[in-house]
Amino acid sequence: MSTAETLFIAHQPAVLRYLTRVVGQADTARDLTQEVFLRVSRSSIPAAGVGELRGWIFRIARNLALNHLRDAAARPATVALTDVAVQAAGQEIGVSVQQALDSLESLDRDIFVFRETAGLSYAEIASACELTVDAVRSRLHRARVQLRDVLSAEVAQQRAAGVRLTRGEP
Repeated sequence: MSTAETLFIAHQPAVLRYLTRVVGQADTARDLTQEVFLRVSRSSIPAAGVGELRGWIFRIARNLALNHLRDAAARPATVALTDVAVQAAGQEIGVSVQQALDSLESLDRDIFVFRETAGLSYAEIASACELTVDAVRSRLHRARVQLRDVLSAEVAQQRAAGVRLTRGEP
């Protein structure tokens, strides 16, 4: 088994989770994940520790996601029918969380998603984002505080409007 295949098996699920959260569309995330590992297989894989390799892979994923989002912003918006169906199926909490994530600065959002969705260590995130570990900790803390504030405000607004936030009988 080649090194690229080993890296794919070890990191593909986390890369896919990260890209799905960042781009918001499963099909696009799968395409981008495939492109990440095509680039990994075509590259000269650095001689590094596991954490550094993981950071390198996620740097590729982040750069592809940023390019995709930038390109998508330049194109007229189109929404896949399946995306509309999913949102219409009552995914209000997921939409609120996604909106809260979207309110974060791009780098802070990436750091949060790397940590909470992909499970990267601080050192791996630092490598992927080309930051120091201390900067990652600081930005992650700031992102968590901002998310808590945004989501708390949303809950307070829904309560004030009389929206029931628990599951069960109306």
